[in-house]
Amino acid sequence: MELAARAKPDGYTIVLNTTPIATNTTFFQKLTYDIQKNFTPVALVGRLPHVLVVHSNFKANTLAKLLAMIRAQPGKLNYASAGTGTNFHLAAELFKDMTNTNVLHVPYRGGGPALTDTLASQVDLSFPSLAAALPHIKSGRLRALGVTTEKRSSLLPEIPSINEVGVLGYDFTSWFAVLAPAGTPREIVLKLNAAINQVTATPSMVERFAREGLEPVATTPEGTGESIQRETSRYAKLIKERGITPD
Repeated sequence: MELAARAKPDGYTIVLNTTPIATNTTFFQKLTYDIQKNFTPVALVGRLPHVLVVHSNFKANTLAKLLAMIRAQPGKLNYASAGTGTNFHLAAELFKDMTNTNVLHVPYRGGGPALTDTLASQVDLSFPSLAAALPHIKSGRLRALGVTTEKRSSLLPEIPSINEVGVLGYDFTSWFAVLAPAGTPREIVLKLNAAINQVTATPSMVERFAREGLEPVATTPEGTGESIQRETSRYAKLIKERGITPD
């Protein structure tokens, strides 16, 4: 990000990054770049839903039953994350915040180990990306209780959203955005935006995205900037209120 911020604003250097664009501003007091001042938003590329999963043998087979278990045993159940401050972690903390529940956080060094222990029933629940969890849901090794998007995901349409089954307003996705150095001419930004939107809408790319658990997104540069700013404010509030600090 620092190299991209210092690059010549001629359209030949752009950067693709994800949700930490919105969270690092709160996590780290001293960054070598300013997301608002040093970059020009170009386009959102895609969103990656997460999914609340438990082992297939877990006692609760619905979100309502899981919430009843959590409330009956505050602090007894636990969830795995890919590490403190990761999307796994933030999705779970948002869930806890909106349901006013107490679930113990068990951070791992990466999403792979966290998912492995969820599959082995070493932890009670987790919020992995839909892409990572989907094969295990399809095989029956994991049970999906709700997707984290506001509405059902087209990649797993039979599973309701967490918002749909009682946690009103819950919405969490990882996302990918393209940015250019500040000062990149408007006509170049618009040309890049049009090209990205055109490519991500092609049938072959939609299919490729689906294999990776991604849902394409088409936005204007202004819409991209508004989305990043909105997410930055939302996560800043969550991080501060929950007292989350990075490892």
